[in-house]
Amino acid sequence: MTSECTPRFLASDNTSGICPEAMQYLMEANQADDLAYGNDRWTERAANRFREMFDYDCDVFFVFNGTAANSLALSAMGRSYHSVICHELAHIETDECGGPEFFSNGAKLLTSPGANGKLTPEGIEALVTRRSDIHYPKPKVVSLTQATEVGTVYTREELLAIRAIADKHDLRLHMDGARFANACAGLNATPAELTWQVGVDALCFSGTKNGLAMGEAILFFNRDLAEDFSYRCKQAGQLASKMRYISAPWLGLLESGAWLTNAQHANAMADYLSAGLQALPGVSLMFPTQANSVFVELPAHAINTLKAKGWTFYTFIGAGGARFVCAWNTTVELLDLLIADIKAALENSR
Repeated sequence: MTSECTPRFLASDNTSGICPEAMQYLMEANQADDLAYGNDRWTERAANRFREMFDYDCDVFFVFNGTAANSLALSAMGRSYHSVICHELAHIETDECGGPEFFSNGAKLLTSPGANGKLTPEGIEALVTRRSDIHYPKPKVVSLTQATEVGTVYTREELLAIRAIADKHDLRLHMDGARFANACAGLNATPAELTWQVGVDALCFSGTKNGLAMGEAILFFNRDLAEDFSYRCKQAGQLASKMRYISAPWLGLLESGAWLTNAQHANAMADYLSAGLQALPGVSLMFPTQANSVFVELPAHAINTLKAKGWTFYTFIGAGGARFVCAWNTTVELLDLLIADIKAALENSR
């Protein structure tokens, strides 16, 4: 029987292990020596597979983690006296320890509110037109998080509207795709439909949250922005000497289609959890469940009870409340246990 204090992980999709497809390719890449620093056959194959999947001849780079991916991509999209417009809950603003500012040598983040964690054209324009004097950091980049920090997704129509306002003010468009696969699954859209076809200049595509042990891919659709980007990666300590151990697992996700099926499963588990929680008396969601995260308001007693039972979840991500994140390996059985424990905690708190 499972102990009450056995950890039950729903705090983040970062807590999940390596999916079988990624592990298989990792083991295959380990069968023989290969060239270093990204000159190996696995890295070339993975980059080409990204180009096929997006139907675009983009420049592709691999780094260790999401903070480096976002920070380095943004540093290539503007200068130190520029600013980046993002949502007030964006990961680059709240959880990257000043990385974007550090790697850009000082570019400022300008934040805007927006319902359900999303930027709006009106919010972007308000920041762009607030001032035009030389004392104000000149807006140059808009950064969108897809899916957002509160588990919602930008539709194609919303992305096109943001691209239109970006074009009006000569802004570049960056996408933090920490859960980009989940957004594709949630919208039933192709990667191309949510990136270059709606005017995204650069995408940071996470593998870590989708079944990899580590590794993010940075895709530049505006290839002019990728000039000398490999030097940025090297200088930032992000050039892996044995790059094949990052790129081969990516290839496992891409060639097998697991990048999408993993996300579809995680989203389905979140939908299941969302429905189960909404069926409990007095429970309401904070945001629509559109990807693999579920946000719900719970009384302090219920939160403490769940944590005492070993459930891991965050209460400070996004706009508060309790956040539960499903992953490629989340099971219905685990979620049934959670729903039952929440139900019991709520009943005991009355």
